Amino acid sequence: MTAHVVIAEDAALFRAGLTRLIEDHGHHVCAAVGDGEALLAAVAEHQPDVVVADIRMPPTHTDEGLRAALEIRRRHPGTGVLVLSQYIETEYTARLLEGNAAGAGYLLKERVADVAEFTDALERVAAGGTALDPEVVGRLLRVGRRADGLAALTSRERDVLTLMAEGRSNAGIARALVVTGGTVEKHVANIFDKLGLPPGEADNRRVLAVLRHLGP
Repeated sequence: MTAHVVIAEDAALFRAGLTRLIEDHGHHVCAAVGDGEALLAAVAEHQPDVVVADIRMPPTHTDEGLRAALEIRRRHPGTGVLVLSQYIETEYTARLLEGNAAGAGYLLKERVADVAEFTDALERVAAGGTALDPEVVGRLLRVGRRADGLAALTSRERDVLTLMAEGRSNAGIARALVVTGGTVEKHVANIFDKLGLPPGEADNRRVLAVLRHLGP
């Protein structure tokens, strides 16, 4: 599926690189802008499938991109939002996913260098899925306050939990770990049981359940 994309990034070279990368992988960049206000205007005009936005943009280079992303999720709930950051900021992740993980993603900028991983995340978010950076998930795993539940997990169950929290489907987890779908289902069931989480059919509800358990 060809996704229609709006990019918001104030660094001109990085913005041009993102545009080229996305279009080289079969998607259409409707607009590429440099600040939050221009992003909101471009989304209203083009109604894209997904937005790729830097968290820090002019004028203060703090959280303008995140605030624009949250406003897009409020005004245009059918538009996916994939935000990029130079740093791991779990508070921003929580604000982005609050109440609904559907069509939301948070990646470190360095992840763009892994083209396959970045385009997979873009396509998942455009399709209404979730994509969380492995480094963010790793930090949540390290600081998760319910350590007793995490300690009960086997090494392979922790691998599966990490991929679940990133937003991967069972099929995606099976591909990443080179195991069968049935094996993943068993691991997921064990994880939910050990962490005391209600099983959910929707991947996005599953992500929220995991993050609530891991949250500091």
